[in-house]
Amino acid sequence: MPKSETTYFPRHLIFAGALVSGVLLALALHMLGMRFGLDLGGLWRTDLAEFMPARAALAWWLVATAGFAGGYFTATLMHHAVAGQIPPRMRQFLIAIGVLVLAAAGQAASAPSAGPTTAGVVSGLATLLLGCAMAFCGAHFALRKG
Repeated sequence: MPKSETTYFPRHLIFAGALVSGVLLALALHMLGMRFGLDLGGLWRTDLAEFMPARAALAWWLVATAGFAGGYFTATLMHHAVAGQIPPRMRQFLIAIGVLVLAAAGQAASAPSAGPTTAGVVSGLATLLLGCAMAFCGAHFALRKG
């Protein structure tokens, strides 16, 4: 009788999925944070009397944590998904959470805006790069562990 072997997704596919997931989660939380006054661009403002605005620092940490966690958990789930180690209820729960986060980000992004400013564009690009770098680190650690 042939021995059944466990198959896995290729590493490049797992990295790509983890990067996309981590970046989308980081961008979604950036948009939600902007709605609540957590602005990444607050670090570059000169009109504030504070040395470093705490809201800007919190926004940076939120985006970095979201990118890392999104990359790490997506890579872990994709690595174990092919082997059938994810229960169907857990899969449904994760899909529901993802849909809710992206729907909330879409709602936050559709709010009226005065138009793109230079600071808004720079903070969006910074979010994209930070989310990508942290998602890559999360995926790397997840695959190195497994």
